[in-house]
Amino acid sequence: MNSNEEVPQMPVARFPKPKWLRVKLPTGENYKKVRAIVDDQKLHTICESGHCPNMGECWGAGTATFMILGNICTRSCGFCSVATGRPEAVDIFEPARVARSIQLMGVKHAVITSVDRDDLPDGGSEIWKETIAAIRRISPGTTMETLIPDFAGKWDNLQRIIDAAPEIVSHNLETVRRLTKRVRIQARYDRSLEVLRRLKQAEMRTKSGVMLGLGETQEEVLETMQDLRSVGVDILTLGQYLQPTPRHLSVVEFVTPESFVALREAGLEMGFRYVESGPLVRSSYHAEKHIF
Repeated sequence: MNSNEEVPQMPVARFPKPKWLRVKLPTGENYKKVRAIVDDQKLHTICESGHCPNMGECWGAGTATFMILGNICTRSCGFCSVATGRPEAVDIFEPARVARSIQLMGVKHAVITSVDRDDLPDGGSEIWKETIAAIRRISPGTTMETLIPDFAGKWDNLQRIIDAAPEIVSHNLETVRRLTKRVRIQARYDRSLEVLRRLKQAEMRTKSGVMLGLGETQEEVLETMQDLRSVGVDILTLGQYLQPTPRHLSVVEFVTPESFVALREAGLEMGFRYVESGPLVRSSYHAEKHIF
């Protein structure tokens, strides 16, 4: 990873992706089935909104990461391709549609995430609670990972997630402390650590993810991993940041697969129970493996 330089505010010249970042185009009957259910139920997925490079692989395996509370976020993070603006009204029928889709797909382990809804007093936590309850009611054999926002540090809203008790609760730190203000404009590094600390105090199984290639140093990545272990995080994902559009932050470095292997080994030595580390790894990649 590069020297201790600031990430440019404006995108710089883009350079070709290395061969290890090439992915296959989506195909196959399972992909078509998932595509049809998502469209029919009028659902949003972070696979599409986040331009995930693994969409073909995951949808081809019959799985998807559902995004609730609409597809317009109240925050404008420099890495994220989800649209920013004024969200539409909350759809009270969305929890049942998500649960029904999971049942139709026969999903054994579902990943649910959401946009940030700082416009709502509850931060969207009521819909979160209702979605978890609907999945348990309609597809009782399905386990869940919930990739949640920080709820702006309003801990009563976080408590609704704790009370709903999904099998895994994930909240991504995304980047190192030094780069947080630029990469996650409205977020705070220590607030995210506090979210994870409170979840662990409530005996939740916790997970977090960090993107690499934004200008962080090796030492900063290791410090970030130690910070996550200090609040008891169980599962860590490390992946390569990819610039979704020219308007977003530029890639500073393409981290080699060998570096990801070394970081995985370092994470396991730190005490993480599971470390998913690789150029194409995303928060929900191989999430079904994280139930232990």
